[in-house]
Amino acid sequence: MEHVSKEYASDNSAVLALQDISLAIERGQFVAVVGRSGCGKSTLLNLAGAMDFPTSGQVIIGGVPTSNLPEAKLTKLRRENIGFIFQSFQLLPTLSVLENVELPLMLAGRSDARRVAQEYLGWVEMDSYGKRMPFQLSGGQMQRVAIVRALVRSPSLLLADEPTGNLDTTTGGSIIELLRRIAVEKNTAILMATHSDEAARAANLVLHMRDGRVEEVLQRTNPLREQCSI
Repeated sequence: MEHVSKEYASDNSAVLALQDISLAIERGQFVAVVGRSGCGKSTLLNLAGAMDFPTSGQVIIGGVPTSNLPEAKLTKLRRENIGFIFQSFQLLPTLSVLENVELPLMLAGRSDARRVAQEYLGWVEMDSYGKRMPFQLSGGQMQRVAIVRALVRSPSLLLADEPTGNLDTTTGGSIIELLRRIAVEKNTAILMATHSDEAARAANLVLHMRDGRVEEVLQRTNPLREQCSI
């Protein structure tokens, strides 16, 4: 992100959601964005995922500026480079666990979709749950499946919007450990929005936001490789 700002129209006036944000994230980094509701965290993630576009400045993904790309190329860019993880899991309720994970691979035309999906479920110790439906899982299990679904096409960037928001403290901690493991073992960049200072402590870069601005930046000395315990 290069000097990114975002305005929204509201009642004949402009609301400045983001103000002059510059941020670079490399593969293998885990970046947490912390702040109260309305501070701009979700807007930041939407811009990073090319789901929305800045009013000024530019967002560049893999060397490609996103603002002027045709919709077909934007879709391809998102599909090949970005995985999305949501607070509400967003698993398809009519598909089994295995089918949820293999769906992105099938849409990409992969003939080995089932095998790859099974391997990734095994990587998070969920392979024995492949035939279950989402309603048969706990919240933590559903989030693990959602993470694997986002990861299965090997994106360079994972965007996680309050990934522990619907989970208890212990389960949420295991999800944060999984995200740290992904950053280290899969060399994936992770940008996570969270209200939780405790969750943010797992990251090696923490941005504290207020009123659309980055108020404070905390950098840790490579905590991922030193502390990853999975």
